[in-house]
Amino acid sequence: MTDKQMIEELEAEQSMFVQTAQGVTSDGTTLTLTGVTPSTLYFSDRPQRVVGHMATSDFVDLWGEGANSFKDDPPNAVLAFLQPGDEVPEDAVVVIREPRLENGRLSYSIEALEGAVPGQAGPVTLFIDPFGRPLSPVSVCGVRRRERRRDRRRF
Repeated sequence: MTDKQMIEELEAEQSMFVQTAQGVTSDGTTLTLTGVTPSTLYFSDRPQRVVGHMATSDFVDLWGEGANSFKDDPPNAVLAFLQPGDEVPEDAVVVIREPRLENGRLSYSIEALEGAVPGQAGPVTLFIDPFGRPLSPVSVCGVRRRERRRDRRRF
């Protein structure tokens, strides 16, 4: 499958992406996943319910490809992480840009939208919104914000 075909398929399915790593570091403007897994998962919701994976290096290579590329329309992402002593993961919503993969370290330039991005943390998962603007107003990040609003309203 060519890069163009892959992009078109991922856009049509409105695939979201998941990256996992052994840890994360950040200086507030850069987020670095350390010990990142060699594959990036992707999945779509109804009606297709497609699940698959690609090499993380291929994900980085596809960043600027296609009419609705992440380079032109950077995605929002939810960073879920564990701090020492945490029983439940914490999270932060960020915009990610300019991926760089080198020696098991995947770095992004970031802009924090919600929550606190840790300077350093243990196991981490990054949930990334689909290419382009999804047809649905629901995004990974939007769902998380709605859940927080619901939690705040409950007493």
